[in-house]
Amino acid sequence: MMDCIFCKLANGEIPTATLYEDDEFRVILDQGPATKGHALILPKQHFANIYEIPDETAAKAMILGKKMATAMTKALHSDGFNLVQNNGEAAGQTVFHFHMHLIPRYEGDNAGIAAWKQGTLEDAVKEQIIESVTAELKA
Repeated sequence: MMDCIFCKLANGEIPTATLYEDDEFRVILDQGPATKGHALILPKQHFANIYEIPDETAAKAMILGKKMATAMTKALHSDGFNLVQNNGEAAGQTVFHFHMHLIPRYEGDNAGIAAWKQGTLEDAVKEQIIESVTAELKA
């Protein structure tokens, strides 16, 4: 996609702080980090979101996420790690090129990641969700 900033970053058209690169992905440090070491996994091919990315590429992204999280946790001495992947504006996606955030976590970092207010799963809602999702999976 010609005007996609993440396509340009992933394919080396714009200089980046690259941590890792192979034929399909580039991992770069985020320019607006939530914590020290916050990075992005960017596929070199354009996919807007999780709904468009092929299963094989999505699987490779997760395997790369594990590899990077392991190396980064050791190298940066972090206390935990978030892998974050947003889809759609309502979910916080601001750049519409599939990517995964690699966020090392440190005690007291106050990054605010994964701090949502827990709700209650009501029986009627639970049954409706199970029915509609399982029907969709069978379709």
